[in-house]
Amino acid sequence: VMELEASTLAEIPARVNKIIVEGIKKTKDDFIQKKLESIFTASTVEEMLLLCQSAKMDLSRMNIFKSVQIKIDTTKNVDEDDRYDVTFHMKEKRWFGGGMHATFGGENNATMVSRLQFPNTFGRAENVALEYNKSLKGDHGGALRFSKPLNGNPDVRFSTSVYKLNLEYPWSGFKETSRGVNFDFTFPSNFGDHCLRWEGVWRDLRTMDRSTSFTVREQAGHSLKSSIKHQFTRDERDSPILPSRGSLIKMEQEFAGLGGNVEFFRHDMELQFNKKLILDSVIQLSLAGGIMKNPNPNTEIRINDRFFLGGPLTLRGFNTKGVGPHSEGNALGGDVYWASGLHLYTPLPFRPGKGGFGDFFRSHFFVNAGNVYNIQTDKPIIENLRGLSEEFRLAYGAGIVLMMGNIARLELNYVVPVRAQTGDSINSGLQFGIGVTFL
Repeated sequence: VMELEASTLAEIPARVNKIIVEGIKKTKDDFIQKKLESIFTASTVEEMLLLCQSAKMDLSRMNIFKSVQIKIDTTKNVDEDDRYDVTFHMKEKRWFGGGMHATFGGENNATMVSRLQFPNTFGRAENVALEYNKSLKGDHGGALRFSKPLNGNPDVRFSTSVYKLNLEYPWSGFKETSRGVNFDFTFPSNFGDHCLRWEGVWRDLRTMDRSTSFTVREQAGHSLKSSIKHQFTRDERDSPILPSRGSLIKMEQEFAGLGGNVEFFRHDMELQFNKKLILDSVIQLSLAGGIMKNPNPNTEIRINDRFFLGGPLTLRGFNTKGVGPHSEGNALGGDVYWASGLHLYTPLPFRPGKGGFGDFFRSHFFVNAGNVYNIQTDKPIIENLRGLSEEFRLAYGAGIVLMMGNIARLELNYVVPVRAQTGDSINSGLQFGIGVTFL
């Protein structure tokens, strides 16, 4: 019966006589017209319904309407019975809105974000927002952001922001005040999503207290970075928090040196593969790595640009940023790193709370390894590769994972570090982690 109805709709002729738009107060006419004009090309009832549904979805994705409703009726007072009038009734969002929400980033840190925004600011789906954020560990800052879809396409977007951030890095003994501006251009492709960014930032690095090592103190002061960055993401996982299938590819290239006194080229990559097994178990393989180089051999890469490794989100069994070169207890980071993790997630033994709250918990078994290293230019490449591969860290363990919806996940693991190097900050035994991205 359904096939008969579909074929019948495809055969019934239809022409759209007019489109009526109701409820619009702020949105510009030309913006709406561009979204709806394709409906006039319909020649059958099926085409008309599909084009109307497509226009509704497109308008809803602009995030400026509370609701979009469609009404289709035959045209009155005409001889032809294939003429139709289409009415779109839209309810726009308020001219301003706001709220507070929590985000979870790296280093086991939670941040409260307060946001005041002005959707559809100029009538063509622009958005202006004011943000202030403060984390549990003392980081705070604010930003003024503007974004706009290009050519009315919600997937192709221009955005810019002006910001000030006050950040603390206790594992390295310094704090930083950053004042910057950036311009972003995001767009999709057949391979994944891309983001091109230019950023200019003035950074003021200061020591946290008198215990900060002299190596870190040498880098205190002001720096000006002007860089261009390309980010590529292809995410085919069924969940970003605790996936059961699919893969993730993330790549980032950054070149600094378009101005200011900071110069480097940096490439970073992350891979993740998930496979569902029997008994509702999932095996996951995570790989990450990066390298950076200063084109000026007479200057070193600054500590606030280097790679760091260690902690419950990257390399379990070590304290936050506790892997790699240290000076008097302060982590110095490196200019190349790699990390890997092999994980097995299973239901809890005896499946307590199955079908309810118990489904948010998983048993977790893992082994992870990695290294962060400084390339020594006076040594052959083979010797640097040997140091990067042979001086790796290794840990294994087991624990419990709690999935907090699509916000974050909690881990409580018992970790046994197997391999470490002199100067590493080790955390054996129980280790707690909260965040979104885990290796």
